Amino acid sequence: MQRIYFDNAATTSLDPQVLEAMMPYLTEKFGNPSSIYSYGRESRMAVESARKTVAKILNAHPAEIFFTSGGTESSNTAITAAVRDLGCTHIITSPIEHHATLHTVEHLHKRDEINLSYVKILPNGHVDLKHLKELLSSSNEKCFVSLMHANNEIGNMLDIHVVGEICKAHSAIFHSDTVQTIGHFPFDLRNTPVHFVTGAGHKFHGPKGVGLLYINENIRINPYIYGGSQERNMRAGTENLYGIVGFAKALELATANYEKESAFIRDIKMYMKSQLEKHIKGVAFNGDTSNQSLYTVLNVAIPKTEKSEMLLFNLDINNICASGGSACTSGADQGSHVIRAINNNPNQIAIRFSFSNQNSKEEVDKVVAKLKELI
Repeated sequence: MQRIYFDNAATTSLDPQVLEAMMPYLTEKFGNPSSIYSYGRESRMAVESARKTVAKILNAHPAEIFFTSGGTESSNTAITAAVRDLGCTHIITSPIEHHATLHTVEHLHKRDEINLSYVKILPNGHVDLKHLKELLSSSNEKCFVSLMHANNEIGNMLDIHVVGEICKAHSAIFHSDTVQTIGHFPFDLRNTPVHFVTGAGHKFHGPKGVGLLYINENIRINPYIYGGSQERNMRAGTENLYGIVGFAKALELATANYEKESAFIRDIKMYMKSQLEKHIKGVAFNGDTSNQSLYTVLNVAIPKTEKSEMLLFNLDINNICASGGSACTSGADQGSHVIRAINNNPNQIAIRFSFSNQNSKEEVDKVVAKLKELI
C-alpha cells in the first residue's frame, strides 16, 4: 500500500515551486547577506524582498517582521522579552498551549521571575474568556497573556480580536502562537490587537528551520540572541537565506490559493468525520469540529480495546502516518497534555489526522477501511 500522509499539522511536504525559488540561493547565489560586495548585496536584497512580501501578505510593516529558526524560537523570544524588557511580572496562559510556550513560562516561574496563572479550558476545548477577564481584573501586576490562535492537537481556534481587546482593556501584552494559522488563514495584523505572533515555514509547504516573529511597532525589546547585527540588530547569526526565500514563496502560494484549497481540505476533513461516524462504533471527537476549528485537523477519540491499544503502531505498519498527540514530543510517550486537559477518558485512544491539499477522499476511504479492520 502506498504511503498515506495524514500528519500535516506536524509538518508538510515542500512545494516544488518553493524549492525552485530556493534553488538559486542553494547554488550560485551563495553570498553572505552581511557582506558588502555584490554577491552579498544580492543575498541581502533577497532577504529584504522576502520580508516585504511577508509583511504585505500579513498587512504589517516590514520593520515588524523578524525571521527566526521557527515557531519555538519566536515564542521563546516574545515571552522572555515581555518579562525582561517590558516589565511583565504575571503571565496568563492555558494548559493546552504548545510546549514552546508552556515550558518557557514554567522555566521563568521556577526561577521566580514571574507569577503564573492558567486560564480554564471549557469542556469543548475552548478557552474560558470569562475566566480570562477575571484573572486580568484581579491582577495588580503588569500581565502578559499567551494564548494560541489554533491548537495544534485538537484544532480549536481562539478569536484573537476578542482576546486582544480584553488584553487592551487591562493594559496587558498579548502574544499569540499562530504557527498553525499563518499560511492557512488571511491575517490583517495592522488591525489586530496583538503584540507578538509567530509562524513556521514548514507548516504550509515551506522549508523547515525558518520561522517568523511579528513584533508590533509600538513594542521595543532587546535581542534574544547576541553576536551580530543581523535582523536589524535583533537576532544575531547568519541569516538562513534559502529558508527565508522559501518561507516568503510558500506564504505567497498559500495566500494565492487560500479560497480553493481551504474549501478542498475542509471537505476532506468533514468527509472523514462522517465516514468514521458511519463505520466506527462509539467514535467521538476531541475539541470543536465545527467552524471554530482548523480545517486541517481532526482529533478522533476511539474506544479503547485490546486491539486499539496498538493503533498508531499498526497504522504505521500499514503505511498510514497520523499522530497520537503532538509530534514535537513523539519521543516521550507520556500521552498528550492537551487531551488530558479536555478529555481525561482512560477508555479512549486519541489520534490526530491532519490534512493538506495533497490528500484525497480515496485516501480517507482506505484509512477508514483499515481502522475498521484494526479495531
